[in-house]
Amino acid sequence: MHPTPKPLLLVIMDGVGVRQETWGNAVHHAYTPQMDFLKQQGLYTTLYAHGRHVGLPTDSDIGGSEVGHNTMGAGNIYPQGASLVDEAITSGGIYTSRGWLQLKAHIKNARSTLHFLGLLSDGGIHSQQSHLELLMEGAAQHGLLKQRLHILLDGRDVAPRSAELYIKRLEDTIRRLQKSYQADIQIASGGGRMNLTMDRYEADWSMVERGWQHHVLARGDRYPSAQQALKQLRQKHPQLTDQDLPGFVIGSPDPVGAVQDGDGVVCFNFRADRVVQISRAFTEEGFSAFRRETVPRVFYCGMLLYDGDQGIPQHYLVESPAIPQPLSQILARQKIRQFACSETQKYGHVTFFWNGNRSGYWDPGCEEYLEIPSLPPPFHHRPWMRSYEITEATEKRLYSGSHDFLRINFAGGDMVAHTGELQAATTAVNVVDLMLGRLIEACQKTHTTLVVTADHGNCEEMYEKLHSWAPKTSHTLAPVPLYIWNHPPGLQLRSDLKGAGLSHIAPTLLHLMSLPPAVHFQPSLLESVD
Repeated sequence: MHPTPKPLLLVIMDGVGVRQETWGNAVHHAYTPQMDFLKQQGLYTTLYAHGRHVGLPTDSDIGGSEVGHNTMGAGNIYPQGASLVDEAITSGGIYTSRGWLQLKAHIKNARSTLHFLGLLSDGGIHSQQSHLELLMEGAAQHGLLKQRLHILLDGRDVAPRSAELYIKRLEDTIRRLQKSYQADIQIASGGGRMNLTMDRYEADWSMVERGWQHHVLARGDRYPSAQQALKQLRQKHPQLTDQDLPGFVIGSPDPVGAVQDGDGVVCFNFRADRVVQISRAFTEEGFSAFRRETVPRVFYCGMLLYDGDQGIPQHYLVESPAIPQPLSQILARQKIRQFACSETQKYGHVTFFWNGNRSGYWDPGCEEYLEIPSLPPPFHHRPWMRSYEITEATEKRLYSGSHDFLRINFAGGDMVAHTGELQAATTAVNVVDLMLGRLIEACQKTHTTLVVTADHGNCEEMYEKLHSWAPKTSHTLAPVPLYIWNHPPGLQLRSDLKGAGLSHIAPTLLHLMSLPPAVHFQPSLLESVD
């Protein structure tokens, strides 16, 4: 046990990166007097939030909310989903995993079909198309020759209207495997990721229900091919980007890929948050979120274990990253009173991902988690999202003195930027800065240290390239800001830490709370002034 530390508030401005160019930069265009104040009156630096700095395979991999919060809470760099899957496929270990061996035996015994379901993208945030294509070939090599593909279109972590490229690449792979292995492989269904299947945190179960109808029951508008579906949907809905396109089913006259009893289904997304619900629909006894009508008895397998506490799904191909003793667990053991809050869209990030991929409390006696229900999309129609409600709840706890460490997430910089609307993203940053003003005042009155940062870049780069008007909806490679204000006296930023990233945040928070360092953490960013 240690003395109660000076209270500390961590504010995560989701998707707010640092970029020098002003073209398409919502942070530059926004009115940000509070961020300017923190930069001038406190300690300021930037942190890496992408690539190997957050456990991704290469430094060309953009950061993301899951890996960002994971790394911040972990206090060190651990291999993330994409890296783990890369290694498992490259080494061949994925084909000796219990999940794969059971899947293969099930399909061969039933003489049934292998279905692949997931996001068709090389964005590297939720999935990687190369993983799907390698698994398709690996399955063919193992004698699983009848495969059906259920593809979700991205347009969010990649260019907004790029699905034709990914479908063509997939079709080229299908033709190659058909020729090499005499395999029966076909695209069976699809649609935009924000229209069907990939809901998260139970914000809109109707998305998952639409996915079930299209992928499992093969009910939906029918097209002869995925390219034809895309062409006709673009004509019908010229205003929609890939992520919002309606669902489609392939087959004429009969659908080619309804899921049947005895089939095997692999969800090839490695990121958990947007596939937990569809996994539950396939596997959960007593499922009641929507009426499934027909529930085929299948062997369902995730790329990874998506929820370790609830065991979702039971079968998976690659072991999840092992993150020992994240910051929240260390604080809970010392009875440090913690508060975590965000709206639905980012609630799991300040809880599940921050806690090292663990649901629930470490110690209910000293932790409080608060979810503010998100308003329905489209988010650029209400770019303020639930920033005020999050701020109000945090102020209440600061003024009451009920907690020692508070962590909150403002979703607007990320969720609004994903729409590609610069004006709306600029408004989102305006609102976040306005809320910072209220929190600065509350921290000053309650003698609370304030730390403000972000999990990855997004809204600072809203166009695909300089002097282009093409909207950019994906995350970026940008560093993120770190502001420290109202901190204990006698501290300054270290000058000898090169390449500091999000993994340095947790040890720095321990330092600010005058708590002992954790031996498995990175060094603190702070040092005492001589």
